[in-house]
Amino acid sequence: MLGASLRGSRVRLLERTGRYEKRDESMSNMFAKMEQSAAAWVKEMMAELATSDEHKGLHALRAGLHALRDRLTVDEAAQLSAQLPLIVRGIFFEGWDPTGKPLKIRRRVEFLELVRKKYAPRTDAAADDIVIALFRILQRHVTAGEIGDIMMSLPQELVDATNGRGESAEGCEE
Repeated sequence: MLGASLRGSRVRLLERTGRYEKRDESMSNMFAKMEQSAAAWVKEMMAELATSDEHKGLHALRAGLHALRDRLTVDEAAQLSAQLPLIVRGIFFEGWDPTGKPLKIRRRVEFLELVRKKYAPRTDAAADDIVIALFRILQRHVTAGEIGDIMMSLPQELVDATNGRGESAEGCEE
């Protein structure tokens, strides 16, 4: 009873002094910055894919992140996520079941098929374009050491897919 009345007094004091409003305002600013950071990643994906479609950019970012996440060990996924902006980290972990991870994908064509599945039902971006775009974005925002760790954990054929080397896109899409 006494605790409730003290809390009520504190709320009234905060409201009377205006500190409550300042706290609300700073919280709003904090969330706005998180939203801006996530929007920047989506815009970068849009630029990489040469599109003005925000939904395409968001879906491609999600598909690429989910495919990569599912191919990484649980520890490596956690290490990468620590360098992602909060909302992008939420996208990264959205719907994740770490059971049976990493997926035993060793070939480029299998990885690109996983990206296509994650991008579905959309089909308006090639899986190899999504992978290349994702890694360009990651290289701009994630430390070189973490990118190196990711590359070391992937078979060479998948590393080649991250930069467009290896099989042609047509050979992988079929």
